[in-house]
Amino acid sequence: MAKFVAYVRVSTAKQGSSGLGLEAQEAAIQQYLRPDDQLLATFVEIESGADSDRPELAKALRHVELTGATLLVAKLDRLSRAVSFIAQLMDSKVDFVACDQPSASRLTVHIYAAMAEHERNMISERTKAALQAAKARGARLGGFRGVKVNPALGTAAKRKQAQSFNTRVGEAIADLQRQGVTGLSELARHLNANGVRTSRGGKWKATQVARVIASSGAS
Repeated sequence: MAKFVAYVRVSTAKQGSSGLGLEAQEAAIQQYLRPDDQLLATFVEIESGADSDRPELAKALRHVELTGATLLVAKLDRLSRAVSFIAQLMDSKVDFVACDQPSASRLTVHIYAAMAEHERNMISERTKAALQAAKARGARLGGFRGVKVNPALGTAAKRKQAQSFNTRVGEAIADLQRQGVTGLSELARHLNANGVRTSRGGKWKATQVARVIASSGAS
């Protein structure tokens, strides 16, 4: 009989509340377990793509160390995408297994992490190039903190001002999409990372990016 501690992770609170991704991971874990295996605990992490603090992961590692169990995840990329996790894994010396690649070793995970980090760096460079291209066409983006709406303006004027803002941001979004950044959450993360703010001066969320795309015609 083998003992396991499961760790599942979803990237957004919306996914966590809806169960999207989460149920699939839990199902994969249940399918992997043999009848005589023992699942001691399951730790669920709900985080944004930019978060590096993973309290549930830390709890899972402590539980593994205390019980002598094996850390179990549904997919290898749930480990390898988190470079900070690799350092924790190497330091902790815990045993782990991924349901989709049960024979993967620490070296395999380390290689996957290096490849994922390289891809993130490439996306970051493409993002900077895309924003520079948008600026070259006259779009005011870098360091832009939103649009100040004059309360004295009429409804039509306010609508025109908002549309102008959406058009400028839409150009940057279109450039990012051409560079391979297509997910709404990823687009929001890249806009935030490069100092682009919403029309109200706040940080972007996936739903806001979707509205700008619909309004500006970016696709």
